[in-house]
Amino acid sequence: MKHINTTFAILALAASSAAFAAVTFESFDTDGNGAISKEEASVNTRLVEIFADLDTDQNGELSKEEFAKAQ
Repeated sequence: MKHINTTFAILALAASSAAFAAVTFESFDTDGNGAISKEEASVNTRLVEIFADLDTDQNGELSKEEFAKAQ
């Protein structure tokens, strides 16, 4: 079921790809620690909506690899 949710999240994000057109992992990772926290993600409503689905290891952060699934 988690895989299906992630797939839907990715498809939904792809449908709104304009929101991420010029956005990079680094633009969200404002503290430069190599992960996007929920607080850092909060600047983008769409990323907040799919954050839990992208956070496949459920550690409360998005790694570069997890974030890449959204693009």
